[in-house]
Amino acid sequence: MSLSLEIDLLRSFVVIAEVRALSRAANRIGRTQSALSQQMKRLEEIVDQPLLQRTGRGVVLTNPGERLLVHAQRILRLHDEAMADLSGKGLSGTIRFGCPDDYAAVFLPHLLRQFSSQHPQALVEVICAPTPRLREQLEMHALDLAMISLPEDATDSTIIRREPLVWVGGPGMDAAHFDPLPLALSDPDTLDHVAACEALQRVGRRYRIAYASSSLAGLTALVRSGQAFAVITQTAVASDLCVIGDDPQLPVLPAIGITLKFERDRPSHLTMAFAEHIRVTLPLL
Repeated sequence: MSLSLEIDLLRSFVVIAEVRALSRAANRIGRTQSALSQQMKRLEEIVDQPLLQRTGRGVVLTNPGERLLVHAQRILRLHDEAMADLSGKGLSGTIRFGCPDDYAAVFLPHLLRQFSSQHPQALVEVICAPTPRLREQLEMHALDLAMISLPEDATDSTIIRREPLVWVGGPGMDAAHFDPLPLALSDPDTLDHVAACEALQRVGRRYRIAYASSSLAGLTALVRSGQAFAVITQTAVASDLCVIGDDPQLPVLPAIGITLKFERDRPSHLTMAFAEHIRVTLPLL
């Protein structure tokens, strides 16, 4: 008797492959760790290959496991799209979506609320990180879709929206009182970090990187301390912070473009639907 790949087993396997630990996978799926282990034993019997290898830090995929993962993800996408289409309840499945912190804080509540009303069975997993880190995760196939930043002079026709970068300080902070200028910036390869340093170098203004944080919450906390200035997108400036736009000590900064990047050339219907939703909605926010 021939054996078949069961959807339930494949779904559990994909979750384990994502979180790389049976305990975390069991919590996400809502099964006991013992039940999940039995599922994986059954799946290994069906394919007659070892799929997982236990380590001190969790589990890793064997070579057959890596190959099965590619097939399992494709099978599950097609299965979920077929079920959603036939049930008439909209698309279902999971999207792994990457987004920089500043965009997430401002845009995501609106984007997710509207998309959820159209596709209540869909799950969007959001990973926040600076654009260079999101590009790396796309290359590692850890994301399906990411909202990323491009330089102001980028000619990419897929740019959805442009956002100006601005200098931000706490109430009463005066850049003229600091020499060198203390900065709180994101990762060195991010557009905001590069723009700040290049702008100051052009006008001969001395500066030092006093603090670093890859999260918006971290940067704004550093600015609130009154010890440093930051560079972030204008739309993400919190109400208790000040945009410094008329200080001759601080040169004008460029704008950045916002676009979407897919993990693969032929994304799932659900990923394509979410991307189209973003393209239509983002310019209006």
